[in-house]
Amino acid sequence: MNKPILCLDWDGVIHPYTKGWLGANIIDDEPLVEGTIAFLLAAVDHFTVVIYSSRSGQRGGIDAMQRRLKHSAGQCWYDSPAGPGLCNIDFASEKPAAFLTIDDRAICFDGTWPTIESLKSFKSWNKQ
Repeated sequence: MNKPILCLDWDGVIHPYTKGWLGANIIDDEPLVEGTIAFLLAAVDHFTVVIYSSRSGQRGGIDAMQRRLKHSAGQCWYDSPAGPGLCNIDFASEKPAAFLTIDDRAICFDGTWPTIESLKSFKSWNKQ
């Protein structure tokens, strides 16, 4: 049975992105956003988790994200009797057709177009 796809952005969602853009293959911020590993471990039981980022289409971007997640996950990277490990997370080079996407730089469309002023004043959670 196929699980629905949960697409997660990397910068500002999994990775805190406090140092800003240093290159697709450079991820220096430590640690990951609080609660990331626990959330991912719960999510892989219910969703096909796919990480997609602006890094994904650039040389070394996916490798850098995979290395950083594996480093942070430790033993949680591997499958265990408790369930799947984070090794089961996919990294896409193109944005997937997802059931749901979590991104720090998005507005959920509710059928009403936002004002231009509200768009121009948008701030991600870690900049507020």
